[in-house]
Amino acid sequence: MKSVLLMIGLATFFVGGLRAQDETAPAESQQPAVTQQDEKSLTDTLKETGKEVSRKLNQSQQAKEISAGLLNPIYKLAEYMSVPWFYWASFALLFAGVVSFALQLVLTKLALLARLKFNLAEILSDALGLLISLVGLVLTTQAATQNSDFTANPALVLSSAAVGLVVGFLLFRWGHQLELRAAKANTTQAQQAPVRDRIPM
Repeated sequence: MKSVLLMIGLATFFVGGLRAQDETAPAESQQPAVTQQDEKSLTDTLKETGKEVSRKLNQSQQAKEISAGLLNPIYKLAEYMSVPWFYWASFALLFAGVVSFALQLVLTKLALLARLKFNLAEILSDALGLLISLVGLVLTTQAATQNSDFTANPALVLSSAAVGLVVGFLLFRWGHQLELRAAKANTTQAQQAPVRDRIPM
């Protein structure tokens, strides 16, 4: 009799547990849907807010005056310096930046990786410098094509690229040595730290 009652009690407990799981399952399945709906609503709200702010700024006379105040000096400087030698110097400088950052991003980081040194901040910094130099080089070439005869003169283009290549390589060598020297100094300090800790005070 006791065994029968025990079996009945276990069966009741098991059936009750299954019912409780069935009741909680819909609520759990509905939770992700609510979260996705909230995220979509937040995204739509941010988009609408951004459009509204942009519309008000475009209609604001004060915003137009501030924008003109920022752009007018740049326009005047661009008109004053729209001569071949300016684009020659700009092209050489930005070409040097592309060469220097590209070599540092590849060769210097490979050298550091061979020494088991990895600095994410330096990699991001070199990648950002490469991106800025590359975008500047493209924009400079576009402006030179529209406003001067720099791109139509092969002698100017090749001499500017040659100067940029030499300067970029020199900058790469300088930055390469600095990074390797810094990595070596950090390794030496890490090795000497336990020795100093053992020195009695």
